[in-house]
Amino acid sequence: MQDFKQPESAAELAATLGTAGAAGKRVELGGNFTKTRWGGPICESDVRVSTAKMTKVLEYEPRDLTISVEAGMPYAALTALLASNHQMVPLDPPYAAGATVGGVLAANQSGPRRRLFGTGRDLVIGMQFATIAGKLVQAGGMVVKNVAGLDMGKLMIGSWGTLAAIATVNFKLIPQDKARRTFVQVFESAQDALAERSRILQSVLQPAAVDLMNPAASGRGWLLAIGTGGSQALVDRYSRELSKAEVLEGEAERAFWQGVESFAETFLEAHPRGAVVRASTALQELAGVVSGHEGPVIARAANGVAYLFHEVSPQAVGKPAGAWPAPGAHSIMEAGPVDRKGDTLWPEPGNGFAVMEKIKEMLDPGHLLNKGRLYGRI
Repeated sequence: MQDFKQPESAAELAATLGTAGAAGKRVELGGNFTKTRWGGPICESDVRVSTAKMTKVLEYEPRDLTISVEAGMPYAALTALLASNHQMVPLDPPYAAGATVGGVLAANQSGPRRRLFGTGRDLVIGMQFATIAGKLVQAGGMVVKNVAGLDMGKLMIGSWGTLAAIATVNFKLIPQDKARRTFVQVFESAQDALAERSRILQSVLQPAAVDLMNPAASGRGWLLAIGTGGSQALVDRYSRELSKAEVLEGEAERAFWQGVESFAETFLEAHPRGAVVRASTALQELAGVVSGHEGPVIARAANGVAYLFHEVSPQAVGKPAGAWPAPGAHSIMEAGPVDRKGDTLWPEPGNGFAVMEKIKEMLDPGHLLNKGRLYGRI
């Protein structure tokens, strides 16, 4: 029978993992476990450890633009707290309503504003994590320019809990925009939409988000959404430069981006056998990747990252891994059915995979933590 543990502090988390490690017990690690269909399949374990009771704000001084929180703090609660002081951690992840801070970072999930603000690795300045040996390791600190040991913490971001358990996180904060506005244009083809994207990126404009949705996702056509923010004068400049576009503000704008951010969550809930494939490619190759997919597509069009939604997992119908979704794109099956297999989730692990295996051996030599969660490979 699987034990269930909910430690309430970093020290208790380390002790829990240390006890399991000493006994050679396999550990399933998570927060609120909102992303069980993401990453690799969850292997059988002896102990399930949740950080969901670790919800404290450890240090917060708004004037310093930094905050330290426990990993189990709900991401939505962090967002609400910061908003009360007109600040933000603009990751915009899926499952934002139920996910924990640690879960968002362990999965390295981000959203439309990635183009301007980056991912978790760009916003985290310090971290404490617990190892399977029962030790607490500190990386980075509470100063934005302090990088001592930070690379160790950054290894945890995107590791899906296969290396250690994120216990506490220190973020650098971003002041909220004084004004926001989104500009939407619909085109007949991906090529036309991406031509407009290129025109914008080559101009003096530097939008926070540049998202492309195909007709299956938008319900309209090839929709290009330009999200902007800053001073009132700046967003007014966008209005002059993008005078042909439909303008979204206020509640309409918030609803639009909430729909984009939660699209994967809603889609997978409606399609139990469905999957999300992430394809990364050069900007000039993006049109070829998104044009050939019949299902919904949402692309970070200024980053070259496209999310292709399948009503039935490509794995389930025997589609070759190299065909996800087009030649030249590096593809990963980000999410799939609960019973997905791990051997073809990550068809091209790349040259750095051997280094990743060595790091796993160093931090978790018994391979007890979240086995298989890193896309079935680790």
